[in-house]
Amino acid sequence: MGLYEVRVNGVCLRYAAAGSGRPVVLVHGNGESHDLFETQIEQLTAAGYRVYAPDSRGHGASQPVTEYHYADMAEDMFQFIRALGLEAPVLYGHSDGGIIGLLLALNHPGALRALAISGTNLSPAGLDPAFLAWCQEQIEKRPDPLITLMLTEPRIDPATLAKITVPVLVTVGEHDLILPQETETIVSHLPRAWLVIVQGADHGSYIHGSEIMGGLLLDFLKNCDEATGHFS
Repeated sequence: MGLYEVRVNGVCLRYAAAGSGRPVVLVHGNGESHDLFETQIEQLTAAGYRVYAPDSRGHGASQPVTEYHYADMAEDMFQFIRALGLEAPVLYGHSDGGIIGLLLALNHPGALRALAISGTNLSPAGLDPAFLAWCQEQIEKRPDPLITLMLTEPRIDPATLAKITVPVLVTVGEHDLILPQETETIVSHLPRAWLVIVQGADHGSYIHGSEIMGGLLLDFLKNCDEATGHFS
């Protein structure tokens, strides 16, 4: 798996790329890097896909920043897709990566063939109150722009999700940080959504070093028509 670099939207992003075939972009969550997807990259490349896994701005080996906004990160990923010449890839985002995926699909219709999101919220109110309390405690101890991001953003109006007409796989752990009603809101407002609740899993246990999420992605990709992106 090679590591590369590209400048987009005023920042330098590092990314991993491997395999050959139709493009799939993997976007990690808050405080993580492309290393999160080691297992999924192996699964997808073995199945005949070309996988791109960027480190978001300020994450991993990408250029450091002092302030974070999901809108900026979504624009980063849109420009990343354009800079690499990827034609309507499928994007999968975990946690913050899912937020980025939703915003990219909303702001740039037609940029994606399909979208998959895991453990994603539309606003801070969609997160477990105990987790929000922990975030607030951390901020009071020491300022952290990544935690501030989760406490203040995103602010996605559920009604706008009707604009996302591509197929969307929505996954969530049975014991996720995302409130069940938040996931229900997302699914109910997306025109073409498929929900999977992973039993016994938390926010990331079925992704970190697990083949479960990769298997779900492969099933989803098989059901996305190769020519039109239709989901059956």
